[in-house]
Amino acid sequence: MSEISAQLICSALGLGALLLYALYLPLVLLYKQYNSSFRDLPGPPSTSWLKGNFPEMQESENTIFYKKWAKQYGPTMQFKVFFNMSRLYTADTKALNHILHNEYIYHKPRITQWSLGRLTGPGLFYVQGDKHKFQRKIISPAFSPGQLRGFSETFFEKAEELRDIWASQIEVDGNVAQVDALSWLSKMTLDVIGRTVGFHYDFHALSPEGNANELNKALSIGFHAATRFSIWLMIQSVLPVTRWIPSSGSAQLRKAKKTMDRIGQELLQESKAQLMTSGRKVDTWRSKDLLSLLVRSNMNTDIPYRQRMSDEDVLAQVPTFVFAGHDTISSGTAWSLYALSLHDSVQDRLRKELQCVLTEHLTMEDLNSLPYLDAVVKETLRFHSPAPETARVAVKDDILPLNTPVTDKNGIVRREICIKKGQHLLLAISGVNLAKELWGEDAMDFKPERWLSKLPEAVNSIPGVWGNMMTFLGGPHGCIGYRYAVLEMKVLLFTLVRAFEIKLAVPKENIINRTSIVQRPYIKGEIEAGGQLPLLISHALKKE
Repeated sequence: MSEISAQLICSALGLGALLLYALYLPLVLLYKQYNSSFRDLPGPPSTSWLKGNFPEMQESENTIFYKKWAKQYGPTMQFKVFFNMSRLYTADTKALNHILHNEYIYHKPRITQWSLGRLTGPGLFYVQGDKHKFQRKIISPAFSPGQLRGFSETFFEKAEELRDIWASQIEVDGNVAQVDALSWLSKMTLDVIGRTVGFHYDFHALSPEGNANELNKALSIGFHAATRFSIWLMIQSVLPVTRWIPSSGSAQLRKAKKTMDRIGQELLQESKAQLMTSGRKVDTWRSKDLLSLLVRSNMNTDIPYRQRMSDEDVLAQVPTFVFAGHDTISSGTAWSLYALSLHDSVQDRLRKELQCVLTEHLTMEDLNSLPYLDAVVKETLRFHSPAPETARVAVKDDILPLNTPVTDKNGIVRREICIKKGQHLLLAISGVNLAKELWGEDAMDFKPERWLSKLPEAVNSIPGVWGNMMTFLGGPHGCIGYRYAVLEMKVLLFTLVRAFEIKLAVPKENIINRTSIVQRPYIKGEIEAGGQLPLLISHALKKE
């Protein structure tokens, strides 16, 4: 058989398989929807057979769930996705607690795993079950309070470097300068993660040479390509055969991943060499920075081989924690500055508290003893959660208990919902953080003062790992670095708000949020330019 004939036969078989799948898929979807335990639950009517409720969700950036639909249908409802398939949305605290604490039943969906995994590999955000538990146990000491105390100096060093850059811009522009706060904060937090968590890598992102940094560029390109939502991404996550179809995005991602793997391998080998030349046994090497902990798990011959971290597992943690350690913190701090720019009285009160501190460098304990700074950080993370929702898929049948019963379309009151294997759920984060039933009538107001008095009793039911909120989730998959994030945000606000008066450089209505894993501020009409937060800054006078 000639090569051309073989290619024609393969092409014909491939086309036939696609046609069969095209006929098979609608039947499967119809069967799943007919047997869905969600189909009789209350929820918004579908606006499109093809797109379900997606048009409304995308237009509102999912805020429609808690701003409109929750008022009509309660904290637990069904909504429709492509081909009118039903999904479950819940802001019910009892249901959320059950889901978050049953990690062997509820996994991250395939699209989430695949889109992140193709960039990070089998890192902590990707793995599930026993492997997640194993990695988390090894990594946890890197984020202990003792480790964080040692990070404070670097936090302040880099925050002051950013402050000085902004101050020099004021000197050039006159009394007031315009800065893109999100861009600068992203550079600062990237520098910090390279220096603190233990990768022993300096991105020089705040310096002019940072633009030419190879790993910096690869991370930027890679995360943009991996996290940008598209219909094609959904198809690729479900149909592995389509991943071989070339596209500009996949080519960029592969190139970025190759660079990250090479540099990660260099960091890994350097750390291994340090351990070998130290002449000490692996199990006596007590350094608790992240890379040292990973290398110790990788090289310790006293541990059975199958219980050690592989090189692939170790390498996967580099992009995993670079992303988690800088993107979420930079966006969270940007939203804090945005809120302060809209609330002069809050900004003035915070600055007054910070300027009463006589030193520029504080310990972790000293920072945590500043009540209004703590209140502003908590209110920012409640009001502007970096991730507004998170998704799960059931890998086993289950019964989901509810705190607030649901009356279905047949008039039956349900105090629990039957969950079938393969069904998808959307877990509310912002929907819980902004629920009036939990926080009171002023839940939709940015109000740091709420944290200076007793919170409503109802918030004690929220199953979050920190601050009576869902921002860092809870259970076995609760954010491992939440203390790190909170401390770095406090250092940034302490340094910047002390030094500058901050105002928004564009009308309030021109700032919108867009979510691609993390929620960022954008300028209306300039979405393609990426996240931006233009601020006007001027030197702050010390107020008596």
